[in-house]
Amino acid sequence: MTTTHKSEAPATGPRGRRRSFDLDEAVDTAMRLFHARGYDAVGVAELGAELGIKPPSFYAAFGSKAGLFERALQRYAAGEANIFAKALEEGGGVAAVIARTLDLAARLYPERNGVAGCLVLDGARNSADPEACALSAAAKTASRNALRDFIAAERPDRAEDLADFVVIAMAGMSAAARDGAGESTLKPFAETISRAFQRELSSEG
Repeated sequence: MTTTHKSEAPATGPRGRRRSFDLDEAVDTAMRLFHARGYDAVGVAELGAELGIKPPSFYAAFGSKAGLFERALQRYAAGEANIFAKALEEGGGVAAVIARTLDLAARLYPERNGVAGCLVLDGARNSADPEACALSAAAKTASRNALRDFIAAERPDRAEDLADFVVIAMAGMSAAARDGAGESTLKPFAETISRAFQRELSSEG
């Protein structure tokens, strides 16, 4: 999936002092933890221990756990995990790019080093934190709208429902990967969804 991202704050503390930890590395670490275990399962104390900072430094740097989650979502969207952006890089029409997106999901969502699925789709699933849920929902909406706008270049009349079709399929693939489905299971599914998408894309009305 994709999401929009804002510029990350510079690694400086109050009054321009340098922080005693690497901000980029901290966000990467948090991103991996949130991705692997979900937002609610990762506590502030654990994050602080993993990042090597005490609570005052944590809150000074990120404001809150949700603030760090927002940074993690931004970092995720800017990297290789942004499979729609990656699929777009090779060019092609709507059917080709969507097929490539689904294929990438089938290859990247299965578990690797304890991490499976998509952070945007599953990072805050069932979370009790309304701020984290809102951040996740905003990222999902941005992803879905990017797909819709791309599809609209060829089928403006079907862009809404076809975008939903792809998003729902990818959400299912992410959830299946987190439940243990591997590439051998997800790839045939992605190919079936790609064929169905192409049929719908070219259908009348």
